[in-house]
Amino acid sequence: MPTLDNNEIRKILPHRYPFLLVDKVLDYDDTRIVGLKNVTVNEPQFMGHFPEIPVMPGVLITEAMAQVAGILVLMTIPDRESKLVLLASIEEAKFRKPVVPGDQLIIEMTVVKRKTFVAKMKGTASVDGVVVAEATVMCSLQDKAAQVPDA
Repeated sequence: MPTLDNNEIRKILPHRYPFLLVDKVLDYDDTRIVGLKNVTVNEPQFMGHFPEIPVMPGVLITEAMAQVAGILVLMTIPDRESKLVLLASIEEAKFRKPVVPGDQLIIEMTVVKRKTFVAKMKGTASVDGVVVAEATVMCSLQDKAAQVPDA
């Protein structure tokens, strides 16, 4: 079973703490990837969402799903160092149960449609085998150089 640790993920994704939301890739092939996010109480969003009852925001669960999808997209192209995967759309997002500190979020994303510069992927996020969120995300592959603002 192929896996990627956090160091290998950081070689693929440009995200860094506190916005790198994938701790490990548990499995992948050409059309499917499974990632893991350890949810910890010391993450910055829990200072305000919500201090008395910490709940991981749905938008961050969706971002974690998009990051897992982005890893698969970037792993399959030869010139990934010069590319950036941007979130283009989110469809059919559903949040079924709160995600709280101590949870291990298992994210499984599957390719629905893939073209040269666009990938549509459908997936779920689960805790202890129970689906807590699902969504379809579309990622757009862009040149990094085109995204750097002029100085």
